[in-house]
Amino acid sequence: MAQVTLNGTLEQGALIRAQTTPGTLVYLNGSEIMVTPNGGFVFGFERDAALSQELTLVYPDGLTQIKPLTIRKKQYHIDSLTGIAKKIMKPDPKAQARAAQDSKQVKAARSQFSTQEAFAQDFIWPLTGRISGVYGSQRVYNGKPGNPHFGVDVAAKTGTVVVAPADGVITLAVPDMFYSGGTVILDHGYGVSSSFLHLSQLYVKPGETIKQGQAIAEVGATGRVTGPHLDWRINWFQMRLDPVTVVPSMASVLATANGSSK
Repeated sequence: MAQVTLNGTLEQGALIRAQTTPGTLVYLNGSEIMVTPNGGFVFGFERDAALSQELTLVYPDGLTQIKPLTIRKKQYHIDSLTGIAKKIMKPDPKAQARAAQDSKQVKAARSQFSTQEAFAQDFIWPLTGRISGVYGSQRVYNGKPGNPHFGVDVAAKTGTVVVAPADGVITLAVPDMFYSGGTVILDHGYGVSSSFLHLSQLYVKPGETIKQGQAIAEVGATGRVTGPHLDWRINWFQMRLDPVTVVPSMASVLATANGSSK
């Protein structure tokens, strides 16, 4: 019997984990999605994803199911700033070249495909605290729109320990990227990865196998930032998604922690 279960909210920015019959072929808008041997798969909807999409499943018995998906539109916070210095708006050529090289390394790390299935775990927050920046928000500098923010920022003091939100393998660990400072990327399998930015200390190196909850780095204020915090990002290959779609709300986590400490 044809069957598929989607876990997650169908909304812009969401990562969706799913389960179907082993051996099923899965396509999102005509593009094939890799399926685990036990029928698990994962996909996402980018920040400004089309609100109508289509999932097609071809089951082992030959039955084809076409499942229309209606995606909820999200509203993002937009700030307009004026009087920004030219050197901030456009870094010098040397800095631009360095940033381009950083971007190339990050893209390569996020392009990797592995068959580990940690993406299906219940993720935890890499640290807890006040959320100081949200996914999808955007600033307009001197009338020119900047890139949207593609992570969730958690304010914390420099030196606060960051832990792995799920199992994985380190695919990138660089202490001094131009924009993101100390940067770590952790591959969770099937195209899903976590990125951790602005770190002051890195505990890991590429190729290391990491377990959920393991300490991987320390919060910092490295790169282009105004204060110490963790910028945590989730990707499905190059698609940048909202980390809060894979974890319990920060408020519920903090409430539980406060309750257990009494």
